[in-house]
Amino acid sequence: MQPPFFLLPALFLLQHIPSTLARRENFPCFEQIKPRDHREGDLHIGGFFPLYLMAVKSFPGAEDPHKICNSHQWLHKNYQQVLALMFAVEEINRDPTLLPNTTLGFHIYNTYHSDARTLESSLRWFSGQGQTIPNYSCEKQDKLLAVIGGATSALSVQMGTLLELYRFPQVNYGPFDPALSNKVQFPSLYQISPKDSSLHLGIVQMLLHFGWTWVGLVVPDDMRGEKFLGVMGEEMRRNKACVAFIEKIPVSERCHSESQVAFMPRIIGSSAKVIIIHGDTDSLMILRYSQPPSVSFWKVWIITSHWDVTMRPYNHDGDAFLGALIFSHQTNEIPGFRAFLRTVTPVKYPGDIFLKSFWVSAFECPDEVMKLEQEDCSLNASLEMLPLHYFDMTMSGSSYLVYNAVYAVAWALHEMFQTRSEMGSARDEGWLVPQPWQLHLSLRNLDFNNTAGDRVVLDEEKNPVAKYDIMNFAMKSNCEEVLVNVGQFVPQAPHGQGFTICEEIYHYLLDLKTLQAVCTEHCGSGFRKVAQEGEPVCCFDCVKCPEGEISNQRDMDRCMKCPEDQYPNREKDRCLPKAVTFLSVEEPLGWTLTCMALSFSLLTLLILILFVRHRDTPIVKANNRVLSYTLLISLIFCFLCSLLFIGHPTTVTCLLRQTTFGIVFTVAVSSILAKTIMVVLAFKATRPGSRMRMWVQPSVANSLVLICSGIQVILCGIWLGTSPPFLGTDTHSEPGHIIIECKEGSVIAFYCVLSYMGVLALASFMVAFLVRNLPDTFNEAKFITFSMLVFCSVWLCFLPTYQSSKGKAMVAMEVFAILASSMGLLGCIFIPKCYVILLRADINTLEWSRKKADS
Repeated sequence: MQPPFFLLPALFLLQHIPSTLARRENFPCFEQIKPRDHREGDLHIGGFFPLYLMAVKSFPGAEDPHKICNSHQWLHKNYQQVLALMFAVEEINRDPTLLPNTTLGFHIYNTYHSDARTLESSLRWFSGQGQTIPNYSCEKQDKLLAVIGGATSALSVQMGTLLELYRFPQVNYGPFDPALSNKVQFPSLYQISPKDSSLHLGIVQMLLHFGWTWVGLVVPDDMRGEKFLGVMGEEMRRNKACVAFIEKIPVSERCHSESQVAFMPRIIGSSAKVIIIHGDTDSLMILRYSQPPSVSFWKVWIITSHWDVTMRPYNHDGDAFLGALIFSHQTNEIPGFRAFLRTVTPVKYPGDIFLKSFWVSAFECPDEVMKLEQEDCSLNASLEMLPLHYFDMTMSGSSYLVYNAVYAVAWALHEMFQTRSEMGSARDEGWLVPQPWQLHLSLRNLDFNNTAGDRVVLDEEKNPVAKYDIMNFAMKSNCEEVLVNVGQFVPQAPHGQGFTICEEIYHYLLDLKTLQAVCTEHCGSGFRKVAQEGEPVCCFDCVKCPEGEISNQRDMDRCMKCPEDQYPNREKDRCLPKAVTFLSVEEPLGWTLTCMALSFSLLTLLILILFVRHRDTPIVKANNRVLSYTLLISLIFCFLCSLLFIGHPTTVTCLLRQTTFGIVFTVAVSSILAKTIMVVLAFKATRPGSRMRMWVQPSVANSLVLICSGIQVILCGIWLGTSPPFLGTDTHSEPGHIIIECKEGSVIAFYCVLSYMGVLALASFMVAFLVRNLPDTFNEAKFITFSMLVFCSVWLCFLPTYQSSKGKAMVAMEVFAILASSMGLLGCIFIPKCYVILLRADINTLEWSRKKADS
């Protein structure tokens, strides 16, 4: 044996390896089998794969430790990674353009769940021939070039501790870990896996697609698990999804069954119906060992790509993870790989001890290699016959990366040889055999396309973000387990096109759309969410929307108001268009008011005609018949102006409505005021020597009416010139209706018009009240007093009622006030006179008037 070139560093390292490494008897539960397989070549690469593990029973300490050991258990599906390496090496050795005149060989080692055993396998790689004698090698060290391994980050770190001492390149095919990108700590480690930096986005999109907001998270208790919890939790909060629980799987080195009672009941018994599992096969195998056989948990499992969910312990027949949705790295099919797998048998590779052991375990052959060719393990046996949980004929993501890693080393060697050839560096017996550290420059700059057409780079800055196929772990009708592609997630795709899933595939599963993975049942339309104090945002109460608001979707945080031209329906889940309405002639109220206005105006017209026909009678001539005619005509217009308030409002009617009403009523009240003043002047003028005679003239009364009415006309003109009434809508007074109405414009001008009429009416009332008892045959002061009392009472009651009314009621109230006050004037002043004219003609004579005056 010759001392290798790494004597001193190895001595230093061995001082820190546990002493049990040299005393193998202290490892009672690690079966002492030959630890490696190899194939000779001009240059060698090492492959470290987790092929089988050791299960350990509880150790009470009272019995011989060897008696509590279980035999090693194969992780059958991981053997495909070895076959991928073998296939790549054979393919490269057959290629005349890649590494011509140079053959690749390999050494295959198993990696255990133990730091010490992993370091021991690494030392065997250096020492050769299965020896673990430190600082010596039984093989030519110049054949060893690079290591392909690191199925997990923990294994990469363990191996890197030793390999980095000699700058051996380590190509890691395990999950991409940003912690391993530290080139200060791991300058010789290369990660070939695509980055999973968008994985959490795809999972959250799946949650949103199915409406799942209450989910559990299961991660290994390590740095990668913590980082996933951080990014996943933040993305879930941003999309209003909540974490029901977090379970951290203890990463056990030797025993997968130690913690089965500690966490599995909590996962199964949780309220979450959707469980997200992130980790790798190594760290999550404990879930398999703690799974009760043949029990279904009625959970939906969302699993990340690095855990092969189809792999399970040898004695587990049932599978609780059927129906799982798996985010698997997208890969292209490697040409010829499936055909290669069909030809793999122990007869084809008689020196492969791992293949023989795998064949015995997978096909349940007799445990003697000599009997491999008998009955159950005949030459006709094929890997294709194995069920999915033992072996998959489709290349897995890990095997694909192993294949790329082998080609990466081959291409690095090829480029280095080409560079030497160009520099003329040669010797007679052949090219100088490269040293491992010389590969780093080529590996760092490596960029090529593999046989499937995919780009392969080892520069982590150029390493692409992973694309994912969404696989469904299902079972066919013949109980055969299958992985079905049901969708994909491509982070770089345009917005809205990155996540796709085919729901029709789930005809044999529960309808995932109806699965209620929520903390609280959804708030339906017409309700809004109210957060529960001290609970996550996904836990809430549902409260009915307030009046005037709706919610037309599930789980709305707040209700929304309907547009002005719409109103909520009874269920408050949609807005209905409001019906346009106004005080119409066709409705009962409008029809009644119209009939009243026309009837009263016709009655006033008849009284006017009656007065004109009896214009020469004393009762008509008394108190200025011109004022009586003016009052009757103004009352006709008062009744008719109420019709401007009935029917569909227009801009013209809005302008005329209040101003016409104000002017004609002012004329009427002014006429009454003139009548009362003329009564006073007439009485004063009858006194001897009175100077009032000059004022008792029709022109004075007419001028008074014109002046008082002119002031109102000026006020209305100012109103129309500054802020006139306008056509508007009232959307709030009557639910479900839009009322077309006239707005006053200037409220101050409106009340000024009313106030002016009120002042005139109050003046008329006061003057009439003072002269009500003056001696006169046909003194109408008493009737004017009563008419003004009715007029003022109507309008004093109208104002507060008008202020509190809305919509059509307000319009109807104003029409009623106009009709009532007008009818009060007509009835109190003219009905008694009509009675005399029509029924008491005997007293409507000049003789009777003189006789009464003399008496």
